[in-house]
Amino acid sequence: AAGRPPAPPGIASQSGGRGVAGGRMTDTRRRVKVYTLNEDRQWDDRGTGHVSSCYVERLKGMSLLVRAESDGSLLLESKINPNTAYQKQQDTLIVWSEAENYDLALSFQEKAGCDEIWEKICQVQGKDPSVDITQDLVDESEEERFDDMSSPGLELPSCELSRLEEIAELVASSLPSPLRREKLALALENEGYIKKLLEIFHVCEDLENIEGLHHLYEIIKGIFLLNRTALFEVMFSEECIMDVIGCLEYDPSLSQSRKHREFLTKTAKFKEVIPISDPELKQKIHQTYRVQYIQDMVLPTPSVFEENMLSTLHSFIFFNKVEIVGMLQEDEKFLTDLFAQLTDEATDEEKRQELVNFLKEFCAFSQTLQPQNRDAFFKTLSNMGILPALEVILGMDDAQVRSAATDIFSYLVEYNPSMVREFVMQEAQQNDDDILLINLIIEHMICDTDPELGGAVLLMGLLRTLVDPENMLATANKTEKTEFLGFFYKHCMHVLTAPLLANTTEDKPSKDDFQTAQLLALILELLTFCVEHHTYHIKNYIINKDILRRVLVLMASKHAFLALCALRFKRKIIGLKDEFYNRYIMKSFLFEPVVKAFLNNGSRYNLMNSAIIEMFEFIRVEDIKSLTAHVIENYWKALEDVDYVQTFKGLKLRFEQQRERQDNPKLDSMRSILRNHRYRRDARTLEDEEEMWFNTDEDDMEDGEAVVPPSDKTKNDEDIMDPISKFMERKKLKESEEKEVLLKTNLSGRQSPSFKLSFSSATKSNLTSQSSASNLPGSPGSPGSPGSPGSPGSVSKSTSQMAAITTK
Repeated sequence: AAGRPPAPPGIASQSGGRGVAGGRMTDTRRRVKVYTLNEDRQWDDRGTGHVSSCYVERLKGMSLLVRAESDGSLLLESKINPNTAYQKQQDTLIVWSEAENYDLALSFQEKAGCDEIWEKICQVQGKDPSVDITQDLVDESEEERFDDMSSPGLELPSCELSRLEEIAELVASSLPSPLRREKLALALENEGYIKKLLEIFHVCEDLENIEGLHHLYEIIKGIFLLNRTALFEVMFSEECIMDVIGCLEYDPSLSQSRKHREFLTKTAKFKEVIPISDPELKQKIHQTYRVQYIQDMVLPTPSVFEENMLSTLHSFIFFNKVEIVGMLQEDEKFLTDLFAQLTDEATDEEKRQELVNFLKEFCAFSQTLQPQNRDAFFKTLSNMGILPALEVILGMDDAQVRSAATDIFSYLVEYNPSMVREFVMQEAQQNDDDILLINLIIEHMICDTDPELGGAVLLMGLLRTLVDPENMLATANKTEKTEFLGFFYKHCMHVLTAPLLANTTEDKPSKDDFQTAQLLALILELLTFCVEHHTYHIKNYIINKDILRRVLVLMASKHAFLALCALRFKRKIIGLKDEFYNRYIMKSFLFEPVVKAFLNNGSRYNLMNSAIIEMFEFIRVEDIKSLTAHVIENYWKALEDVDYVQTFKGLKLRFEQQRERQDNPKLDSMRSILRNHRYRRDARTLEDEEEMWFNTDEDDMEDGEAVVPPSDKTKNDEDIMDPISKFMERKKLKESEEKEVLLKTNLSGRQSPSFKLSFSSATKSNLTSQSSASNLPGSPGSPGSPGSPGSPGSVSKSTSQMAAITTK
């Protein structure tokens, strides 16, 4: 019907007509698939079941019922409405509209079952079962209704050269009316008219009758727009298709005819990479190629109004592809020869390239199959040994062959990652690490010559899918996650990290060009994913191989995105709050590269500055005691002048409180009784406290709490909270308490811990000049307006006084 998209796949072509899996019901005659049309005008498979027609009391009429073959549940209950237009397509499909935007289709396994239900529908509607459509699809005008009653069919002019113009006008005038289109299509079918038109086409070509050829173009184009499968089957038959393409060469809007037939017969060559013995399959492949060519190249681009008129043409191509995949899949000799030649070392390179390209196209065709048929397709390929074959191909030198093999591998990983994992674990028992399939994939990723690393990004995505525990299966006797990750870290991880370790032997990256930086960023992205999802496997690897120290060398890269990747990797580790990681970080002094990068960044207010501050803020807010003590004891001297955020001051307060509690256990126990809620808060309490904190009247704030640049004090009567400190601090009460403790500890004369990080004299002088300059509003490097709140390089008087008290 016009306006409806391609029909859904037929059940017979998908199942091979072998009956119902599991043998629950042996009657395949009434076996159907139920389809509904979705918003994107695509058919959705709603399930397989058995159809019957009976009187349903609730619906007050004869109805179609489909019960699922799996559990007997009701898939469809639809009353046969006397006024609904039911349409029979391709002998095994019945399609109709249940409501304005709700189309349904039943796809029968057998033609006999379709005919049986079609007779029931026609019986209810009082129609002859020989029709293909039971109602007119739209309301016709009174005049057309009168025509319908007075003339049962449409009479075509006799097929003669002199009457071509008359025929063209008749076709053009019939297209706007669904009723007249139906009559025209029936007349063309019944009288064998298309073959007669093609005979006249030969006469016109011999006589070079251009006017006649232009009329034939319009007639044939109009027949395409009738959207009838029965007509397409005649037009696309072996004897007619080239003549139909010939008619479409003579477009009246073009000054010169197109040479489509010449291209199809001389330029386009059909290559049988493996000889196809089945003549029906060979004919189907030729037909599909030519019809696809007609759709893509020969027919003019359809207008908005004509678009849906070619839906049956799309269907025709779609079903042909489904059939080709099914026929090839069942031809075991063909597939056996294909894989044998693919892996045979004697096969020459050109032949192998053709074989791989064929296999890639074969996999692409499989995407048209329904899910269960796709399962069968990939199982067949797996049984034929597609993975060992890919392993051989990926080890070859030809870049084009490897690229096609990578595409095939991506189809397999997306379809069933467990199948790929099982294969690589089995092959590891026989082969060296160098030729393992996953290691070949990693090597292709590392050696990608594309400056933008397009292939490497695709391969990294596939590796991520393979190592993702979310899609790993757990069975009663074994756990795929444990087995595969054990294998991956033993046999593959050293290959993945090799470029990283090779590039980080010194204090800065040995190669720092853009392509290397991009590759290392991809590797870090996967390692960060592993930290988040792999727990002890990655932890052992990082600590034993000292990976974090090597990663942090990249903080010195000139490429900001790579330095940030390295920082993100460390932040993910700290975010786990795992004491094994923390001890490793402290033992190796792994905050040193981060502090160095922070100081080298200077007063620039950028992503690096914010990301590093956020990491320290996380340590403060989460109260990670070991890291707090380590940072203050070793790096306080370098960080004490940073007062545009309260993070480092807050860390120092945390540290001083820890020390005080250690020195005075009684005071600690008393404070925990008085303020137990502060340290053991649930999420609701925290939200309430934050709400109270943000609602506090700003006039109640004490000196030293907010960072207010001097220039802003004159502009505003109220104190403006520093947005960063306002977000970070939990509540006013806690601030004032901590300040009291700090004053006590400082007045008691305790020295601040020594700072162990060594800096060059140039850095020291740079730091001194920065800190002295930072007291001036609008110092160079401070972003935004001079002395804007919360930016590096702007310091309030009250904060500098507080800093003086803190560091005495």
